[in-house]
Amino acid sequence: MWRGLWTLPALAARGLRRSCSRQGSGAPAPSSGATIFALSSGQGRCGVAVIRTSGPASGPALRSLTAGRDLPPARSARLRLLSDPRSGEPLDRALVLWFPGPQSFTGEDCAEFHVHGGPAVVSGVLQALSGVPGLRPAEAGEFTRRAFTHGKLSLTEVEGLADLIHAETEAQRRQALRQLDGELGRLCHDWAETLTTALAHVEAYIDFGEDDSLEEDVLERGGAYWSVGAGDTLASQPSELPSLPPFCLPPVDSSVRGLQAALGAHLRDARRGQRLRSGAHVVVAGPPNAGKSSLVNLLSRKPVSIVSPEPGTTRDVLETPVDLAGFPALLSDTAGLREGVGPVEQEGVRRARARLEQADLILAVLDACDLASPSSCNFLDTVVAHVGARSPNGSSQRLLLVLNKLDLLPSEGLGPSPDLPPYLLLSCVTGEGLDSLLEALRKELATVCGDPSTGPPLLTRARHQYHLQSCLDALGHYKEARDLALEAEALRVARGHLARLTGGGGTEEILDVIFRDFCVGK
Repeated sequence: MWRGLWTLPALAARGLRRSCSRQGSGAPAPSSGATIFALSSGQGRCGVAVIRTSGPASGPALRSLTAGRDLPPARSARLRLLSDPRSGEPLDRALVLWFPGPQSFTGEDCAEFHVHGGPAVVSGVLQALSGVPGLRPAEAGEFTRRAFTHGKLSLTEVEGLADLIHAETEAQRRQALRQLDGELGRLCHDWAETLTTALAHVEAYIDFGEDDSLEEDVLERGGAYWSVGAGDTLASQPSELPSLPPFCLPPVDSSVRGLQAALGAHLRDARRGQRLRSGAHVVVAGPPNAGKSSLVNLLSRKPVSIVSPEPGTTRDVLETPVDLAGFPALLSDTAGLREGVGPVEQEGVRRARARLEQADLILAVLDACDLASPSSCNFLDTVVAHVGARSPNGSSQRLLLVLNKLDLLPSEGLGPSPDLPPYLLLSCVTGEGLDSLLEALRKELATVCGDPSTGPPLLTRARHQYHLQSCLDALGHYKEARDLALEAEALRVARGHLARLTGGGGTEEILDVIFRDFCVGK
């Protein structure tokens, strides 16, 4: 029996090495001798443009364009005259940098040319590089793909880099930086390590339990048998047992239960991360002439919707992406909710109600001077009260009540009105109350999208959610299994999904989709 237990550290270490060795194995290794080059900065005229190369011919390419001069010291900028290696014609005076592999972004030899950003200069340097033997133009995302292949970035870090490049709001930038720093990858690695240790225990029992008459219930579903720490002794046959190694064998089932709880918590928050990446759906709704279109124009800082004193001006759903208090949002202006006076307006009201059902956050707008009107009372009863009753403790759908036209209120304030839930006063004409509204939006969107500054890393892609859900399903099969071999297989499947989430064993099609999001030169 004990010779099986002594192998547990080796089994765990072997399984962990096996898991780590798969990092980056999903992408094909760059072909030998292939050196790529591309413009890495943006297109168009600029002060400085950055052109870079990656591959074994980076050093010769740098020498060719600098008239055979020695390579500059590693990671140090030097001013050089760049010339066409075929004609000798001067191209530009530029800063050049040399990054010998593996201490580079891609893990290969890399060179950078910081040239003046005029189109003629950039075109001339790119044409000169194309004439160097062994160089070819890079494909979209190929630099980052080589970094992934050489283990410089995990797949979740690659996705974080892509999100950082496309980030348009402060919250998106913070979340992308956290993912690029490897927080999600480290969390998945810790979970995988837990499964590796649990799998090592189960495989040890399979390998050695039969010979030593080890009963299957020694997995200790209650946890007491294996709760042995340094200095403890087993209650059964203490005189015949050797002293334990200086580590404690954790109960496999309790480890799995803890992991199931952690995965479940992250999956419950998965929608928040996807909202943060692609934008929360914010719907502006209310009765006609409450100022919905004016509020949409105010928040988007552009004339998205037509504003008119005539009721029913907006008859379709108008959408615009906006940055609301640092969070991404898709802002929707909708038709005023009332019994339509014609078939076109009736269709607009139907679409408005359908869009309300899809909203993450509802901005309910009422005319502060007309709260007792039938249309306002009906809106309070059918929309505001309905959302509040459905989520008394704050569910996925949130609501802010905005009383517009503050500038038209009499000095004595609100007139006769029904009982109102908490509300914000605003004037879309003067902007009074806008700061309070933006602060309320920031708090609500932090709840809807998650605060990227605090808490655990968010799941920003459907791929993350799929693999974590599949891992959780496999752990469910482990709990249902009545055979050690089936339990071990369930743990292997669960661990495999965690490995694929960070890049191990990923299929070529998935990798192609991810790297396609990058521009050429990144």
